[in-house]
This record gives sequence, structure tokens and C-alpha cells, in this order.
Amino acid sequence: MYMPKTLTEAVRYYADEQVCIDTVAALRWPDGKAVCPKCGEQEGERKHYWLATQKRWKCYACRKQFSVKVDSVFEDSALGLDVWLIALWMLCNCKNGVSSYEIARETGIAQKSAWHLLHRLRYGLQSKDGGKLGSDGAIVEVDESFIGGKARNMHKAKRKKAIVRRNSKTLS
Repeated sequence: MYMPKTLTEAVRYYADEQVCIDTVAALRWPDGKAVCPKCGEQEGERKHYWLATQKRWKCYACRKQFSVKVDSVFEDSALGLDVWLIALWMLCNCKNGVSSYEIARETGIAQKSAWHLLHRLRYGLQSKDGGKLGSDGAIVEVDESFIGGKARNMHKAKRKKAIVRRNSKTLS
């Protein structure tokens, strides 16, 4: 599967609707066999068939139609897959992250829509275990970290607890 290297390439590549559908289908079903979200029937002897005019599949078993957007973060969105995939490309390839204002500016959608789009994409990209670092006893190295805060900036009750904890750690 081709992956664009620059934003300009991504915009040109994802401009074609069929390319977007093929890309999302390859991401959803890596083995190349579409699965019906209604009945769970996978393409086998009785294949799903592609309705080219409607750009979706029809399940041979339950006779329901489905697209690549069903049961995904793209579902119930009025935005096209071209906007979604450009935003996904930007989110994954920008070193320092991407803001909803940048997405809105680059794709031509409203900032509020870009904000919702980014939240859905981040939800879809998060790991199943909640994103914990160092699972299974692995070592995590952290550079230039600062933990805690100045006691004078804390609430009175928290300040007392923090000072007591610090004193008990230094004494032991």
C-alpha cells in the first residue's frame, strides 16, 4: 500500500474517493476480506458483492449493505474520507502534534469540526490497554522530567501533606 511522504502528496493521493475507500478497507481488513458488520459473515464461498454506483458492499448472507465507514470512527460523519485521511496523515506525521486550527486551515473545514475529527482519530489510535508505559515489567526511561510543584503554590491542606511527606522521606 502506498503511503504519501509529504502533505502535498497526501492531498493529491487522497483526492480520489476510490483510493480513500481502498485505503480504509486495507486498514480495516488486512487480509483483504471484508466482514459484514451486521451478521459477521466474512467473504468466503458466498462473497459480498461490490455495488460500484453506491460505493459499498452488500452482504450475500443477510442482504444488508455496508461501507468502510460502518463501525469505525468515520461513522455518522458528513465529512468525506479524503478529509479524514489527510487529517490522519497530519496527526501521525507531525512531530510536535497537530492542532484543530491547522487541520481546519489545511482541509478547509470549520475549526469545531476539525476539533471533533481529531478527538475521534485520537480515540481510534489509542491502544487497547489505555496507553500505559512500561507494561509487562519493561523499563521506561524519562529525560528531563519534573514531578511535583512548589509548596507555596499548593492549597493549604495539600501543602501540609506534601511537607510532611517530604520530611518523612528525607529522614528515612
